Formats: sequence, C-alpha cells, structure tokens
Amino acid sequence: MLAETRDIETRDGAMETYICRPDRDGPFAPILLLMDAPGIREELRAMARRLASSGYLVLLPNLYYRAGRDTTYGPEVLTAGSAEHTRMRAVRTKMTIPPVMNDIADMLAFLKHHDDARPGPVGCHGYCMSGPYALAAAARFGDQIAAAASFYGTWLVSDAEESPHQTLAQSTAELYISCAEFDDLAPPQTVAELHDLFRASGARGELEIHPGVHHGFAFPERWCYDVPAAERHWSRLLALYRRNL
Repeated sequence: MLAETRDIETRDGAMETYICRPDRDGPFAPILLLMDAPGIREELRAMARRLASSGYLVLLPNLYYRAGRDTTYGPEVLTAGSAEHTRMRAVRTKMTIPPVMNDIADMLAFLKHHDDARPGPVGCHGYCMSGPYALAAAARFGDQIAAAASFYGTWLVSDAEESPHQTLAQSTAELYISCAEFDDLAPPQTVAELHDLFRASGARGELEIHPGVHHGFAFPERWCYDVPAAERHWSRLLALYRRNL
C-alpha cells in the first residue's frame, strides 16, 4: 500500500488530501471518499486504505480546508457541547453543496493528471454530512462519476441548492442510499419521503434501510458500531464499484 498526504489546488485554496493506492499493478479506478462531520481522522484513513486494498486509488479530502489547517478535531468532537464539538460546528454549519461541487470538479481535474489514476469512470461516496455531496456530485458530473453512495446521509431532502432529492432524476450513475433505522438526523418520515422521490425519479440504484442500527454504524470507533451492518456496508459499496468502475 502506498499512502501520502498532499495538497490539491482548488479555486479556493490548497485542500489537504489523503491519497492511497496499491503498490503495484496500476493504474487504478479512482474513488472520492467524502468525510463525515467530525472530520479527517485515522479512522477514515484506515477506511480509505481498506478500500484501496481492493484495487482502487482513493482520495480522502479535508472538506473543511477553507477554514484553515487547524480543522482536525480530537475524540471529544463526538460529545455535544464539548469544546471540540463547538469548534467543529462553527465550521460545519457554514458548509453548503455548491462549494463542495467545485471541490469535486477540482479533484476530477487532478485525477486526469495523476499517473496512477486510470482514465474512465470515477466513484464517489460520503458519510453523514457528505451523503448529499456524493449524490449531488453524481448528478452534476454524470459524464465522469459512474457510481455514488450515501451512508446515513443527512439533509438528503432540504431546501438547499442542489439538494439530492431535486437532482435524482438528473443522475445517470448507479446510486446506493444507505439509511439507519434509528437516526435523528434522517428520521423515518424523511427517509420515507426520499424513498418515494427516489422511485419516482427513475434513478438507477437502491435505497436500503438497515434494521436495528443507529447513525454511524459503519465507523469502528463509534459506540453504535455494528459489525454485521458495517460489513454489509462494505459489501454493498464494493459491489457497486465493481459493477461500474
């Protein structure tokens, strides 16, 4: 495995990005792994390496880069009301879909000049806050992104510009939308509405509700980590990418 952290130049500055890939037999199909709200940490880097071990070039960008270099947080970021949680929320609440679409465009441009990136379709998936970004990217960059997934994505139905529910019909990618049965950030009524909109849109793919689990179930360091559901998440994701990349 080869891994490095480097800056990708965007129209808004230098975006620190963790990049990993197998150490032989390249080039590799590229995948954009988009972080959840607590931000870049070793847990996500380990997930990127696991994905790369299946034969992919994985980019894990720090989407908070516009707020500066000091946008990684300690474990207490998961504790509501803590200093780290408050510091993260000050950045998170300013995040919107359009600037992230610019970041996606700049990463796609970066991949065109990366020796280990195989020309052709790209995959994109996001967790939590980045679920909407992955789905919006599939609609915006359908000529490049062939597969996209959202895992316990938040605000999938909203008034935001390019909200995924408004762009589903524009996507030619295969989509996988994964929801937890228990999720205050994506309650059952929202998931039910999204399910109906998804079916009506004619978009390719699947919306799956994982029973008995909570928001964050795929993260090994969370209290709610659920091994069967987490492994199912890997199985669904890898199958999606094998079909399309």
